[in-house]
Amino acid sequence: MIRPSIRTSPSKEAVANRDEALLAQLGYRQEFKRAFTPLEVFGISFSIIGLLPSIASVLVYALSNGGASSMVWGWVVGSLFILSVGLSMAELGSAAPTSGGLYYWAHSLSSPRWRNLLSWIVGYANTVGSIASLASIDWGCAIQVAAAASIGSGQTFIATNAQLFGIYIALLLSHAIVCCLGTAVLARLQSVYVLINIVLCIVVIIVLPAATPKEYINSASYALANFTNLNGWPNGFAFILSLVAPLWTICSFDSAVHISEEASNAATAVPWAIVSSITIAGILGLAVNIALAFCMGTDVEYTLNSPIGQPMAQIFFNSFGEKATLALWSFVVIAQYMMGSSMLLAASRQTFAFARDGALPLSSILYRINSFTGTPVNTVWFVVVMAALLGLLAFAGTGAIDAIFTMSITALYVAYAIPIFARFAFDNNFKPGPFNLGFFSLPIGITAIAFMAFMIIVFSFPTTPTTDAASMNYAIVVLGGVLLLSLAWYYCPVYGGIHWFTGPVPNIDADRIDGTRHEDSVSVEKKAEGAVSVMRV
Repeated sequence: MIRPSIRTSPSKEAVANRDEALLAQLGYRQEFKRAFTPLEVFGISFSIIGLLPSIASVLVYALSNGGASSMVWGWVVGSLFILSVGLSMAELGSAAPTSGGLYYWAHSLSSPRWRNLLSWIVGYANTVGSIASLASIDWGCAIQVAAAASIGSGQTFIATNAQLFGIYIALLLSHAIVCCLGTAVLARLQSVYVLINIVLCIVVIIVLPAATPKEYINSASYALANFTNLNGWPNGFAFILSLVAPLWTICSFDSAVHISEEASNAATAVPWAIVSSITIAGILGLAVNIALAFCMGTDVEYTLNSPIGQPMAQIFFNSFGEKATLALWSFVVIAQYMMGSSMLLAASRQTFAFARDGALPLSSILYRINSFTGTPVNTVWFVVVMAALLGLLAFAGTGAIDAIFTMSITALYVAYAIPIFARFAFDNNFKPGPFNLGFFSLPIGITAIAFMAFMIIVFSFPTTPTTDAASMNYAIVVLGGVLLLSLAWYYCPVYGGIHWFTGPVPNIDADRIDGTRHEDSVSVEKKAEGAVSVMRV
């Protein structure tokens, strides 16, 4: 009698061995514990997107550049283009799931003549983008905390930029402490983050329309067709500028890539985390924006400039009143805070990977695993210090600090576009992983590259046509300055990276790369701890 075969899922040990073998083929030994399940990998990507708290942080861009129309239709347009970027990155992440991610791909897919320089540029752009993302998330959280204080004080408290900076530094320091914890603790938190984000969205989508007084309920013609342009740009360009809202909200999804060396079944978990987080965020975000457009009233200027100082908080206040708004807003602040911890987690891993290859100043110090927590404590604090320095833009004016939102998008799009371009522009031996778009890879890739190149140019413009030192777009200054300095260091005579940087540096012997010798994950972790300088916290 022939028994039917029964397919069983591979054991945890088999999956771990497969992950370790794939990482060895990419040239790296296993240095982190693979504590993130596929759901938790999705969790970190989705929690960084944040959705409701993210929409709250950048609602000002949509309201002032088109109002209700930009909130709804800008979200639709932005989400579709973002999905094309995510699909292209998911393919790369499936083929080579390593913490270096973007700059590793840029090096492996580019021609020998350009690979070192492009990898260098991508690494620095990704580092700046990750740090700016953390800075913008925590600055948005500081504004949300101040908005709660304003609501609780009967709108008599209005925070100064100095007070906001103090809150911002406190948030950064607390995030640093959280992200120095062990990997298993950080992994378990992701499921909580996802649950809070989704519940918040559902509450707004269902409860907000039911609770809003009739005087604040808008007609369909207003919510879907009204265009309110307050910044002075032509309407078409204003609509394009409003895309900051969806593009900043659904961004930093490369975070899934940066924890790929801590993820189980990374070649499958990473790409699906990217695509599913973008898709779910796009759908839920559209529903949230439609609910807000129907329930925000028609006085856009007051919503933007009210004493509360936060447009979404003002909309909630109009609909729910003081006590209910404070209760709901507290969860928005918690969700935004969680975004910051997830972003710091991903940024520290990216920085660790770049330091592992010697490209950052002080790489020998940054490339260390703490022996007690098993996490890169030094890179956590490095990212926090750099984000704190970015926060000093607050003292140059509101327009200056707001530039960190567009800076994070622009820097990350530079880092995203180059490896996607390299895959198709250069002769390489790219081998797709389990996630593969097949025939659609090229058209989707071209769409993604063209869109990112266009938005990089657009986001270099100031918020209004007439500007001064306080309101200019500092994104181009900071990002351009960092990239120029990095190029100056690269081409520096004698000491520059052009003389020694060769891209991602394998830290594993040739036999392991060829797959002829395998070690169990426990021995690899012990060897990794002995191979790096250890600092106790």
